Amino acid sequence: MKKPSPSRAVAARLIGQWLRSGDFPDRLMEPVTADRAFVMEVVYGVARWRRTLEWILSRCAPRPPAGPVLPHLLAGVYQIFLMDRAADYATVNETVGAAKTAGGPRAAGFVNAVLRQALRNQDAIRQDLANQKVGVRESHPDSLVKRWTEQFGAEKALELCRWDNTRPQVTVHPHCEKSGLTSFLASLKKTGVEATVHPFDPDRFVCLPGGSRITDLPGFAEGLFSVQDPSTMKAVDLLDPQPGEFILDACAAPGGKTTLIAERMEGRGELVALDVMEDRLDPLRENIGRMRLTVVRVARGDAASEADVGALRGNRRFDRILLDVPCTNTGVFRRRPDARWRFSPASLVEVARIQRALLDNAGRFLKPGGTLVYSTCSLEPEENEHRVRDWTALHPRFALTKEIRLFPPETRTDGIYAAALELTRDSSNRHQ
Repeated sequence: MKKPSPSRAVAARLIGQWLRSGDFPDRLMEPVTADRAFVMEVVYGVARWRRTLEWILSRCAPRPPAGPVLPHLLAGVYQIFLMDRAADYATVNETVGAAKTAGGPRAAGFVNAVLRQALRNQDAIRQDLANQKVGVRESHPDSLVKRWTEQFGAEKALELCRWDNTRPQVTVHPHCEKSGLTSFLASLKKTGVEATVHPFDPDRFVCLPGGSRITDLPGFAEGLFSVQDPSTMKAVDLLDPQPGEFILDACAAPGGKTTLIAERMEGRGELVALDVMEDRLDPLRENIGRMRLTVVRVARGDAASEADVGALRGNRRFDRILLDVPCTNTGVFRRRPDARWRFSPASLVEVARIQRALLDNAGRFLKPGGTLVYSTCSLEPEENEHRVRDWTALHPRFALTKEIRLFPPETRTDGIYAAALELTRDSSNRHQ
């Protein structure tokens, strides 16, 4: 038997951690350095295709796999059926070797039998899979497929599921204050990186080829660009920040929109970047420092807490507030494939409570005539249009002036919702 692959063992170990704890795959991946691209492909691939892989295993295993064998089987079946490399018996042997190291000879024997069965019968399995319902063959919960079918129609729901299962492209935004798009593309080309403009926002976003190392690109250390999906710009467009203003980014981490707001402030005014989780503020501080954004003040605090937000403002009210609220993430399943398995009616109820509390508190601290932008990376109307209309009905001095929705298969971006709410100038506010 070929010597077990350390990368396959690492991937299986992380998959096992994810199955047990439900932790986020990106956090599990943080300490991985060796053969990182392969490990990430397998871990994220299993998270994305979990339901399909479990269906395949049900066709090949004599009993439901559990314990130490399940992560190895999921990883092995993913490599056989869904990776962009030809699967062969050597791949099976390496996976079996990794299973033996982790679980002993009995575990290895079970993994060997199941994977060889899958390899021998993969043509028949693929044909049978093509006849299964959408949730099985596109690896989504039935509840989501049903919701999306009712909301968008069957054809668009299928397109969305298929979009979620594609690998996300890396896109960056050259900061115009320091580097124009044309010169940025030219600098990439000089280093052999053939980048292209993003079709949804070709004047502001660049798509990088697969395998590009962000930290090695020209201009990274100098803060000439930020890694962003074009969808992130839409909430900032609605916010329309101006130089010299006092602005709150209320749920700022990891800081993508913070950098976009600061760019438009042109070094004048103050932008408070607030987030409740200290560990999420670390990458935000790092990016702000790298990009030399002097208008940004980073603060830890709860945007739903009147005391926390009130302590940030002195005797001033904010000219503009961006409220990029926690949500069910249904617009970004392509980037966060594990999030689809956390979606439930109960999760909608819980995020609705949080969203209401955040809106209630943010509304207290906006200057009359100011703009509050509410945004999510969700496709669910309960978190988007319904949330905004329900809230403005209770707060009639806030007027909905504009809203935008992005449907990923059409825009080739993440799915988002954003709404601009203006506080009328005759409003009274007890927070002076």
